[in-house]
Amino acid sequence: RHGKTEESAVCNTIANMAQRVTPKLFAEERGAREEKGQNARLASFVGAMAIADLVKTTLGPKGMDKILQSASDAKKVLVTNDGATILKSIAPENAAAKILIDTSKTQDSVIGDGTTSVAVLAGELLREAERLVDKKIHPQTIIAGWRKAVRTARETLEGSAKDHKNDPEMFRKDLINIARTTISSKILSQHKELFAKMAVDAVLRLKGSTDLEHIHIIKKKGGSMKDSYLDEGFILEKSIGIGQKKRLENAKILVANTPMDTDKIKIFGARVRAGSMASVAEIEAEEKKKMKTKVENILQHGPTCFINRQLIYNYPEQLFTEKGVVAIEHADFVGVERLALVTGAEIASTFDQKGSVKLGHCKLIEEIVIGEDKVIHFSGVAKGEACTVVLRGANQQILDEAERSLHDALCVLSQTVNNSKTVLGGGCSEMLMAHAVDELARKTPGKESLAIEAFARALRQLPTIIADNGGHDSSDLIPKLRACHHNGESTMGLDMDKGTIGDMVKLRIVESFKCKSQVVISAHEAAEMILRVDEIITCAPRQRTRR
Repeated sequence: RHGKTEESAVCNTIANMAQRVTPKLFAEERGAREEKGQNARLASFVGAMAIADLVKTTLGPKGMDKILQSASDAKKVLVTNDGATILKSIAPENAAAKILIDTSKTQDSVIGDGTTSVAVLAGELLREAERLVDKKIHPQTIIAGWRKAVRTARETLEGSAKDHKNDPEMFRKDLINIARTTISSKILSQHKELFAKMAVDAVLRLKGSTDLEHIHIIKKKGGSMKDSYLDEGFILEKSIGIGQKKRLENAKILVANTPMDTDKIKIFGARVRAGSMASVAEIEAEEKKKMKTKVENILQHGPTCFINRQLIYNYPEQLFTEKGVVAIEHADFVGVERLALVTGAEIASTFDQKGSVKLGHCKLIEEIVIGEDKVIHFSGVAKGEACTVVLRGANQQILDEAERSLHDALCVLSQTVNNSKTVLGGGCSEMLMAHAVDELARKTPGKESLAIEAFARALRQLPTIIADNGGHDSSDLIPKLRACHHNGESTMGLDMDKGTIGDMVKLRIVESFKCKSQVVISAHEAAEMILRVDEIITCAPRQRTRR
């Protein structure tokens, strides 16, 4: 008994020493905290998987939509199935969830499509990693296996890619098929042939450029989506001044950003005290004289059309009308920038020196009507690649989602024009990569083989989710698809219209190699970054000190 008492006393002494030796790193009373080891890793896994599960149901041609409603503005409602748009709208506190959201945003800005796929694949990789960590496999072992797997997957994907850049007819068919595949998972899917052709025609006008500024998208409520069309020119959503020509040929365009409202008394905030109405009249006359001089300076450059970002008041508009110059006011900044770009003009603010302003040129300017709105149509612009897509739809939500869908297709197509390799869609490429990664796992000794197998399972989850979202039996379809690829039928994928497996070449389900490759690489890098985490430190907010 005496020995036990001594032993407990020693233990208490050691514990007290440990308490004294351990320094206090975090000011917990001010909100700082840390999570270590298993707790930190679990928090990261759960946050990332929650993000993946959030957008999982939007994946594929039969994916569902989400309604996003603003907490501050009840009237602001967004209906979408675009992964990046959904993830941009949420603000999670979990750090791993933020990493996945940033990865999806990057995919959206660089490629334009695959935003949902990258989040879902990263989530599935982490789900597999969690199971391996539970089996006491070290995260660095998992990462080493994943790196081998992603290298094999990338090489397999590149080996299966086709390139028809040297055959213009086949290349155009590839672009149309890529556009059809991209649009088939969006709101435009019911008119995918129309919008696929529209997107390809618009992108091919760019002649290899990835600058989508030349493609102007305007939205007009009314009609149905099939009434949308591509116009070979530029459309500005403004109207021509009163009493001016509604049609102008071989126009010389001066694009400006300058105040044209000084026919009123406005002497830069100064207070003027006038002794009589005659004095006021003198000031107004002087202001008008200044404005007349400004208009004459503009006219000395020889424009037949003057477009201003700011308002044009009645007096200068009257002066332009007398000289036969078409004046367009209050063109929004994006419209002015794009108009200057496509007509070859430069936006001017000062006009004193003759020849200092670069004019734009256009064969025809006319006022047309779209739906119930008057717009100005510029045709035969200096930059021949410029065009306008006019979208029609029943309400603003449909038009907004249609614009996002078309923009995704345009982004993917513009990237494909530069990197013309294509791969098969419908889950075919994922199964092909998974099969190659499985083969690698059989040849790899040690625990790394378990991580490589997990990578293959995560890849197979993408076609599984696509099948589930369409209401089909994935437990029947995916084993059949796996058997086909094992037997060498490497073009087989999911036919979501019939709920069976089919030949992707015959079904014309094609995707961009760059998009698919970026999805795998980005998902792997995001998952690896989250898997490396073993501690989460939340810093205390900085204290304000009064001086």
